[in-house]
Amino acid sequence: MARAEFEEIVEDFEFLEDWEDRYRYVIERGKTMEPLDPALQVPATRVHGCASQVWLHPTIEDGVFRFDGESDAMIVRGLIAVLRSLYNGLPVSEVPGVDARAQLARLGLNDHLSAQRSNGLRAMIERIRTVAGEHA
Repeated sequence: MARAEFEEIVEDFEFLEDWEDRYRYVIERGKTMEPLDPALQVPATRVHGCASQVWLHPTIEDGVFRFDGESDAMIVRGLIAVLRSLYNGLPVSEVPGVDARAQLARLGLNDHLSAQRSNGLRAMIERIRTVAGEHA
């Protein structure tokens, strides 16, 4: 079950006709995200497999999964924001069960990201699933 915030993104995407507008929308989502504290941008939080630099900092409090992230690429920062709408606030036990690929396919992102960006997105999802799986 996708979360309400993600459903809002899906609905917004339906109104945006072309991919330029959709890219701008994703970038804007990233711009509204709080920056990740530079002290958390360390090798332990770095996600490898991305063309750009990416850091994800997950936290689990009272069994609830959340993560913050940062990237030096605007589109990737936006993708982090989209992933946050999918995962943040879920019980940690539910995180591994989210089919992020299927949910993101609803946005058509798979068809419009470069191979490097797609690999990076997979690497971010894998990191989220691994961290949550270790704590579930």
